Amino acid sequence: MMLTKYSLPRVQKALAQCLQCGYCISVCEAHSQTPWESVTPRGKIYYIKTIDTNGMDVVDKMLNRKVELSPEFVDAMYKCTGCGNCEVVCHAHINLIELWEDMRAWLVKNGVGPMSAHKAMAEKIHNVHNPYGEPPSKRDAWWPAEVERAKAPDTIFFAGCTGSYRMQHIAQAGVIVLNRAGVKMNCLGDKEYCCSSPLLRTGTTTESMECSETVVEKADGMGAKDMVMTCSGCYKTVSTDFGRFYARVGQNVYHFSQYVEKLIAAKKLPLNNEFNHKVTYHDPCHLGRHSGVFDAPRNVIKKIKGAELVEMERSRENSRCCGAGGGYKSQFNDFATAVAMERIRDAEATGAEILITCCPFCVLNLTQGAKKLGSNIKVMDLSQVLLEVTAPKQAAPKE
Repeated sequence: MMLTKYSLPRVQKALAQCLQCGYCISVCEAHSQTPWESVTPRGKIYYIKTIDTNGMDVVDKMLNRKVELSPEFVDAMYKCTGCGNCEVVCHAHINLIELWEDMRAWLVKNGVGPMSAHKAMAEKIHNVHNPYGEPPSKRDAWWPAEVERAKAPDTIFFAGCTGSYRMQHIAQAGVIVLNRAGVKMNCLGDKEYCCSSPLLRTGTTTESMECSETVVEKADGMGAKDMVMTCSGCYKTVSTDFGRFYARVGQNVYHFSQYVEKLIAAKKLPLNNEFNHKVTYHDPCHLGRHSGVFDAPRNVIKKIKGAELVEMERSRENSRCCGAGGGYKSQFNDFATAVAMERIRDAEATGAEILITCCPFCVLNLTQGAKKLGSNIKVMDLSQVLLEVTAPKQAAPKE
């Protein structure tokens, strides 16, 4: 496919900024699994520059080399978790997270993207509003029986697709913990459409309008003040991307860790039990690097009696990705698990017994990485830890 009839999105500034210095290479988890220059951030940019000049580069002209949207280039563009580590270390300050998403959307527009697994997800989200192909009627089947669903809630709990259909115990833990603080809640039921994050990160934008409109209209109609989610991907998308396609929700949007921090500060959430473990914390990319939420989860952990928090060498904005984001796990599962194994090794190096994170997808992939590595470290979501800590205090046994 010749490129003379195609125009790139407005990425020329980013292309001009790149110095080809290579600082991005050592932090790229996809490159660590597929050590080709074309997979590196600077390698992708070099190829995109060639597309932008329509093969008029001196070397391309000398070799009479045609510039094409080759399968190898498309594959390289999708061998990326979208984690943003490259953006953190970029000396030219390029908005690389945005660049990768713009280029993937461009590939889809030109009919060469997304990858097969992403196409399957898009079809399922279009048909039943979740990437797992599960029936919308079972969207809220996870809701804990012991928690009342308020008809006039103060807070909407947004479970997300993974929390609704695959990692229900995390959504359940979140709701039970908030209920113990006296929060009046409900969820959106079958109107909790996929936030569309899996599609936006892989280049498909056609479903985001319906997703955002449905969620916004249903949520605003319930009259709640706040919206809370345990999923970091949902948090980023609802708080940031919805406004691009329809409108922002009328609620204050909180990640679970932020909301719990507020409840603890207001002395509304009882921390009844000790958690006598050495723990470390993994920053989900969408919550940490992408959204700047680093302190809230750590502040909550530090309030838990008995918990000893130790940091991994790579943490906060320099945290290693778990390997699950950007459509990487759905298309390249073995590579994603291998990245998770590296993160488990990071956690083991601290001597921690438990690795805490704040995203069901991180929990899922890191757990698989620990299992494959044969590690004894336990991976837990913050909501699961708080489920134990906030449980009614057991009376001391009578002697």
